[in-house]
Parts: sequence; structure tokens; C-alpha cells
Amino acid sequence: MKVLTTNKKAFHDYEIIEKYEAGIVLKGTEVKSAKNGRINLRDSFIRIKDGEAFLLNCHISPYEQGNIMNHDPKRTRKLLLHKREIERLAGKVQEKGLTLVPLKVYLKNNLVKIEIALAKGKKLYDKRETIKKKDLEREISRTLKNKYRVK
Repeated sequence: MKVLTTNKKAFHDYEIIEKYEAGIVLKGTEVKSAKNGRINLRDSFIRIKDGEAFLLNCHISPYEQGNIMNHDPKRTRKLLLHKREIERLAGKVQEKGLTLVPLKVYLKNNLVKIEIALAKGKKLYDKRETIKKKDLEREISRTLKNKYRVK
């Protein structure tokens, strides 16, 4: 499995509850561009409409060696999930105030897959708390590294 891109902002802004793997419908030049890692998930989100899941606002740069048949970089892309999964996700999103966010895009058996998550938005104090925890862990690892350094 080769990770093409991750959405670091999603881990900062949301509390991840459940993760799902989905296929993504791409055109020819989009696949080549995505395999080169020219994909951005930063402001993208997922909507469920008429029993289908769609990825919106995801930017896949046009393929450089492509011709005039290149794609629109921010077009809406369909996600491939099982019907039961879509119904379950739609119910949870409407019921509990949860949202669907893309976490990462990767290659699996030479197919482009996307990992999506059912997530709940963090409050400002939650974000501050996670930043404090990360800083504390970083400081502890630094002191341990310096303490046991071979001289």
C-alpha cells in the first residue's frame, strides 16, 4: 500500500470515530496525476445524495503530459461504497451531527482508494488539549533521547 496523500487538517479539526475504505471514480488523466501525488484533500468533504457518496472540493492537478482532454481539477467525484455502508453513514450523519471527511488517498493493488472517516468536530479547547499532549510527548521523547545518547 503506497500512500499518495493525507489530510492532516482532518486529524486536527475532527475526532475520528469510524474509518471506511472506498473506491473513487477517476478519469484517465486524473489517475496518472493522483499516482504522481498531485492530489490535495485539505478542504474536501463528502456528501451523500440520492443513495450515492460524492467527494467534493478535492483538487487533483491536471496531468502535465495530458492533452486538451484534461479534467476539471475540482470536479465532484463519486465514491464507491456498498449500499448498506452508504445507508448507515447517511443515517449517522443526519442523526448525530457527525460529518464525513477524507483522511488519505492511497494505492492498493494498483487501484486508487480513499480512506474516509465518520468524524465529530472538535471544540477549540479540545484542539488546544491535543496540541498540549503532542508537545508534552515530543518533549519527553527529546529528553529520553538525550539521556540515553551514546557518547
